[in-house]
Amino acid sequence: MSPRWEPNPEVRRGRHVVHNLHAHLVFVTKCRRNVFNDEMLMRCEEIMRNVCADFDAVLIEFNGEEDHVHLLVHYPPKVALSNLVNSLKGVSSRYLRAEFTGRVNRATMHGRFWSGSYFAGSCAGAPIQAVKDYIENQKHPA
Repeated sequence: MSPRWEPNPEVRRGRHVVHNLHAHLVFVTKCRRNVFNDEMLMRCEEIMRNVCADFDAVLIEFNGEEDHVHLLVHYPPKVALSNLVNSLKGVSSRYLRAEFTGRVNRATMHGRFWSGSYFAGSCAGAPIQAVKDYIENQKHPA
C-alpha cells in the first residue's frame, strides 16, 4: 500500500475485492403487532449479530420499537442481501417465538413473527453516522 494512503477501517478488503457496502434494513412484525420489549430487543440483537457473523457481515447498529426493528449492516459483496435478510428473519423468528411464547401469540400472528416484506436501503449516499444516529434514536418500548 502506498504511504500516501491512510487505511480506512470502514473499507474492508478481501483477496480480490475492496468494498464498503452498508444496508439499512427494517423488519416489521406480522400485522404490526406490538410484541417487543427491551429484553426481547436485546435478544433479537444478539441473534441477528450471530447470523451476520455467519455471513461474514457486521451488525453496526441495531434498535427498534414495539412493532419493528432497524439494522445497519456492513456486508461483503459475495453475500446476496436477500439471502442475508432471509436468514436474519428466519432464525430470529424461530428463536424469539420459542423463547418468548408468552409475548408472541401464534394464533393472532397466524404462525408468523415477521411480516413478509422488509425495507432495504443503500447507505452509500447518506453519511453512515446519520443512519447510525437515526437508528440509535428509535424510541424504546416500555
